[in-house]
Amino acid sequence: MTTHTPSPADLLRSPLLPPPQKSGHHEPPIRRLCIDDMLRDYCGEFGYWQLKHFVLTCLAWALEAFHTMVMIFADREPDWSCQEPGSKCGAAVDVCGLEAGTWRWDGGAGVSTVAEWGLVCGEKYKVGLVQAVFFGGCMIGAGIFGHLSDSKLGRKGSLTVVCILNAIFGLLTSLSPNYLTYVLLRLLTGFSTGGVGLCAFVLATEPVGPSKRGMAGMSTFYFFSGGIALLSGIAYVFQTWRSLYIASSVPSILFVFLILPFVSESPRWYLIRGQADNAMSVMRVIAKGNGRALPENVRVVRDEEVKDNDQKSHEIRSKEVVTGSVVDALRSRLTRIRLILVVGINFTCSVVYYGLSLNVVNLETNLYLSVFVNAVAEIPAYFLTAVLIDRFGRKPMSIGTQWFSGIFCIAGSLMGNEGAWKVVRMVCGVWGIFGMAGTYNLLFIYAMELFPTVVRNAALGCATQAAQLGAIMAPFVVVLGGGIPFLIFGVCGIVGGLLTFYLPETLNKPLYDTMNGMADGENEA
Repeated sequence: MTTHTPSPADLLRSPLLPPPQKSGHHEPPIRRLCIDDMLRDYCGEFGYWQLKHFVLTCLAWALEAFHTMVMIFADREPDWSCQEPGSKCGAAVDVCGLEAGTWRWDGGAGVSTVAEWGLVCGEKYKVGLVQAVFFGGCMIGAGIFGHLSDSKLGRKGSLTVVCILNAIFGLLTSLSPNYLTYVLLRLLTGFSTGGVGLCAFVLATEPVGPSKRGMAGMSTFYFFSGGIALLSGIAYVFQTWRSLYIASSVPSILFVFLILPFVSESPRWYLIRGQADNAMSVMRVIAKGNGRALPENVRVVRDEEVKDNDQKSHEIRSKEVVTGSVVDALRSRLTRIRLILVVGINFTCSVVYYGLSLNVVNLETNLYLSVFVNAVAEIPAYFLTAVLIDRFGRKPMSIGTQWFSGIFCIAGSLMGNEGAWKVVRMVCGVWGIFGMAGTYNLLFIYAMELFPTVVRNAALGCATQAAQLGAIMAPFVVVLGGGIPFLIFGVCGIVGGLLTFYLPETLNKPLYDTMNGMADGENEA
């Protein structure tokens, strides 16, 4: 056997080091994160993407303000004057008892529904009936669209539907030939309006990280107050009630075609519907929009799947559709107690908020200016609660603002209605609505954090229904007159604060996805 001795040339051609041994390529292990952790660690909690998405989505709040508050101008009782100055008509305080033809509405019969259909004197109750019917429609719509946005339609789908319906019903309202048709269309408008703010709020805040969610959620009502202020300007330009309904309905059409295409569906809804790939796509878009990138080994999962290390089990569970309803929320002792308390608190707060709003708006001043000033006056309350909510927490702020309002309302009930005491009572009312405006805003973010994604909109729908019921009751409290309304508002504020004592604090707590995930998370805490 001969051996080959390498030549110097062979040695020069051979590598100085032996080739590396081939070994298996180990990829980094898959890391499963819930949405809150992924936002915090990789995507950003409130970057450019969330800011743009938040502003675009919350424009829907202005639309809700248009459709809700348009009745203030459309159903107002306009000024009137005598056909012949110096006649007996000139001594009359109101038009009741005056002969037809001796007086006329300033601006013509088309200036409001009251003027066109004679809703004065014995027919005056019909104006309040329209308002009650509208809020009744809101109560029904909030429950239905709250359920649909958690199930088949999703947050964005539901918001699209309610905006389209609002535009259709609002435009049809401008064509109402008589009072009964007008009432029916206001009922239908209320039905669709009941889901606008509800869907917009959840869609705007669910992609926001936990440490920024409070501030973001508290900022949604700026758009509602801004919508009311803008509506006063629109009403000043469009003086007849039919043209006003057209002008306040067209923005809903523009929103659907110009704004909604740039709004994303909630990744949390995708997760509970078993569409993990779509949820992951949204999270990548969020990261890219914020100038960041998601690692290839990171996957978004529902909170109950974070600790699931079985790959096969995870693949099966990630495609499961998790559904929930109000019934599911009532079956669980944890969410049942919360739901009952939230419903009660929203009812009492709504009685106070809408009741005091009616008292302030009915001041004998310029209507357009009064509505504008009242809308702007609520903004400081929203700002203060937005700044303080993450410092003091949801629970203390909710109790404090309700009791603040309740104390001033009770003080107002003790004041007389003559001379300087009348001014003091008015000031008490202003401070009362200041406190309750902050509470009303705070309750949305608080209620949102109390329930998991699978029943979140359904629970918020129930809370909104309770608030609409309070809005229906408020005018009946106001007509009692004297100090009684203030006393009732004060008691409602105190009772609402007491109910809040039994709710847990949610500051910096995660937004749970499922009932089981919430139960596990609360038990660990």
